[in-house]
Amino acid sequence: MKRPLLATLFTLLACTGLRAQNPIIRDVFTADPAPLVYRDTLFLYTGHDTASVQETNYKMPDWRIYSTTDMVHWKSYGTRLSPRTFAWATGDAYAAQCVEHKGKFYWFVATFHKKNDQSQGGAAIGVAVSDRPTGPFKDALGKALIVNEMTKDLPHAWDDIDPTVFVDDDKQVYLYWGNGSCKWVKLKDNMTELAGPITTFTPKNYIEGPWVYKRKKLYYLVYASSGTKPEMIEYCTASSAAGPWTYRGIIQGNVPNSFTTHPGIADYKGKSYFFYHNGALPTGGSYRRSICVDELRYNADGSIQPIVQTTKGVGLAK
Repeated sequence: MKRPLLATLFTLLACTGLRAQNPIIRDVFTADPAPLVYRDTLFLYTGHDTASVQETNYKMPDWRIYSTTDMVHWKSYGTRLSPRTFAWATGDAYAAQCVEHKGKFYWFVATFHKKNDQSQGGAAIGVAVSDRPTGPFKDALGKALIVNEMTKDLPHAWDDIDPTVFVDDDKQVYLYWGNGSCKWVKLKDNMTELAGPITTFTPKNYIEGPWVYKRKKLYYLVYASSGTKPEMIEYCTASSAAGPWTYRGIIQGNVPNSFTTHPGIADYKGKSYFFYHNGALPTGGSYRRSICVDELRYNADGSIQPIVQTTKGVGLAK
C-alpha cells in the first residue's frame, strides 16, 4: 500500500469515531432519562426498573447516575438516591431531573407521600441537593415541595409526578410537572420554595413527562402523549417560559415493547441528543425498560425533525 493511501485510511478511521448500541445501559433496566451537561461531561440521571418478567406493575426502588464524555462509554455510579432519602416518602422512584444552579445540584424527584399532617398521601415532588453532580444527595427541604392537596384540577392521586426544572436566562427558575394535565410554578432562587401560584394547562394529547428547555429565542415543551396508545412524544413551543404554548406535532412514534416513553434532551459537544426509553433488551418490557439515545435535529424555523429510532445509537467523532 502506498504511503499517501495508508495515511488517508488512517485519517478516515480516526474521524469515524465509535458508536454506541441502543439501549445504551444494558446491565440493568433503566427508565425516565434526564441528561445534565456539566463542564465537559454529560451526566444521565435515571429510574431503575426491578419488576420481574411476570409482574404487571412498576417496581422502581431508586434513582441511578451515569456519565459519558464520548456518548459511547458510560460510567455507572450506581444507586445515588432513593425514596428512603426522604423521611416523608413512601413507594417507588418515579421520573426525576437534576439541574445545576449556582454551584449546587438539585435533584427533583417524584414519589409518593406518607399519610401525615402534611398530606393524606398521593404522589408528591421532593428535592435533594448536593455539592457535586454525583452526590451524595440529601433532602434539601425536609418535606415535600409539592403534595397532592396543592393541585385539585384532577381527581386521581398520582397527578403530581414527573418534574422538570428550567432556569431561564434571567435566572428565574420554573418547575413543570403532571400526569393528565401539565402544571407549572415559579421557584425562588433557593430552589426549595414556590415563588407564585400554580398554573395548570393541558397541551394537545398531553399525558405526562414534560421536558422544558430553550433554544435560541424559542421555548420548547416536550412530553409523552396519547396521540396513539402506547405513548408517543409530542411538543409545543412558546416565546416565554410561561407560555402560551403552541402545539407543533409528533416527534417520536411508539417505541419497541413498552407502552410508555419519556423524553430527555441535551446539547453536548456541538450536537443535540434525544434520550428516551423502550423495552428492547432481552426479557424487557413495559415494566423492565431501557434507556436509548438518538440525535435530535431542527429545521431552519426551529421545528424539531421526527426522531429516527436506531439500534446503533450515537457517538462523537474522534
